[in-house]
Amino acid sequence: MTAGFQMLDYIVFIAYAALILGVGLWVSRDKKGHQKNAEDYFLASKSLPWWAIGASLIAANISAEQFIGMSGSGFALGIAIASYEWMAALTLIIVGKYFLPIFIEKGLYTIPEFVEKRYSTNLKSILAVFWLGLYIFVNLASVLYLGGLAIETIMGIDMIYAIIGLALFAAAYSLYGGLSAVAWTDVIQVVFLVLGGLVTTYLALNTVSSGEGVIAGFTKVWDAAPDKFHMILDETNDNFVNLPGIWVLVGGLWVANLYYWGFNQYIIQRTLAAKSLKESQKGILLAAFLKLVIPLIVVVPGIAAYVMVNDPAIITNLGEAGMLNLPTTEQADKAYPWLLQFLPVGLKGIAFAALAAAVVSSLASMVNSTSTIFTMDIYKQYINKTASDKTTVNIGRISGAVALLIAVIVAPLLGGIDQAFQFIQEYTGIVSPGILAVFLLGLFWKKTTNNAAIWGAILSIPVALILKFAPIPVFEPWMHQMGITALVTMSIIIVLSYLQNKGADDEKGIEISKNLFKTSPLFNIGSMVICLLLTVLYALFW
Repeated sequence: MTAGFQMLDYIVFIAYAALILGVGLWVSRDKKGHQKNAEDYFLASKSLPWWAIGASLIAANISAEQFIGMSGSGFALGIAIASYEWMAALTLIIVGKYFLPIFIEKGLYTIPEFVEKRYSTNLKSILAVFWLGLYIFVNLASVLYLGGLAIETIMGIDMIYAIIGLALFAAAYSLYGGLSAVAWTDVIQVVFLVLGGLVTTYLALNTVSSGEGVIAGFTKVWDAAPDKFHMILDETNDNFVNLPGIWVLVGGLWVANLYYWGFNQYIIQRTLAAKSLKESQKGILLAAFLKLVIPLIVVVPGIAAYVMVNDPAIITNLGEAGMLNLPTTEQADKAYPWLLQFLPVGLKGIAFAALAAAVVSSLASMVNSTSTIFTMDIYKQYINKTASDKTTVNIGRISGAVALLIAVIVAPLLGGIDQAFQFIQEYTGIVSPGILAVFLLGLFWKKTTNNAAIWGAILSIPVALILKFAPIPVFEPWMHQMGITALVTMSIIIVLSYLQNKGADDEKGIEISKNLFKTSPLFNIGSMVICLLLTVLYALFW
């Protein structure tokens, strides 16, 4: 199946690919008389403006997980999955106000580097190895798999060739140019991502209303599937185990969000590359506003697809194509690729470019951050402490290529996972609570000791596994498991720190001044507007 791709669609997609590669290679070139050093390659010479940071944060975040996985969750359970996006907007404000000032003040390249400055080299190395494994075997592999699934569904290209093609596309500019190439191409990727996503949303709603427009389509979707428009699920809902009611707002989702947006290398690296702290915070604010819009692009199409599939009249009007790769509740991740086949000629190429942009930008970001951690926290620490800038940059490129190659091999093995977005969140949630506890106490509690942090991080895994497999109904929602694991881990670290230091401050504790968290009037006003919009959205879809 080629989803009815015609010459114009191929031209649009090829033009997109040529634009991304051209811009990526152009910004990657060595300036006359200057050879790339580590700061140039890994932190884009600390020159990124706010709008590039905001766009790059969204491009790194929105991937096949969202377009395919979150649309699939929208198909299966409805608007409630949008909490991941809307709560992320609030999380970004917290990260911008309370985390970034400390990170930028310490001049960090990597998140593990903070662990070394606050705790020890041993704990840094433990976490660096963990992150390398997570990025390669979970993040890179899952993005490649979901991107390959989409291309296979839409164009009929065998998945393994689709995966290889995506990997080569991302490698073509990110390995050579580093963060600068990734961040500047992300600005273009976000335009394609949002434009293509809105086109697909428009088409889906217009189809539901039999050509009467978006408003009529949304009204019909709301009337046909009212149960899909509740942000807070009750215990009778089959999906309560994944999104446990009010606890989504006040419980374990905070663990996932704070970990992801605050202590995730391939996200936070953009903010560390800002011209200044204020510039970085403005970028965070832009990303937070964009997060409010993302559900319109990735969740609403999934709900619309659910209504279309369950309306015989619509399926009949769609003809033979409507019956191909028809999504079901058991195969919800087919919803978005299924919708794309009904786009008009030309727009199909734009929507497919949007999906490719989401996949490739995330791949490029993850590859760059994986190579940054390996080079700065493993290679320079243990293999070659006196490595020159040229050697450091070359090792970054080689390690990124190796990481991508491993992920290409692993990706096809992930076949058979449905609602992949939920799957990824659940299994990342086994390790994220312990790491979050280590960071939060390290940042804001001066008594936290290195030994306590190490034991807390280690013991958090069996605590999470016990909660996951304990036959106790109250622990069944995995968000509860994350929240409880984080609280237990923090308690372990606090008790061990008191036993070790008898209540005294740790010598590496961070001194926090009142002025450190001062933010500009623009940031404060923008934050209040976002909080107001979130209140309205949750009141509307309660």
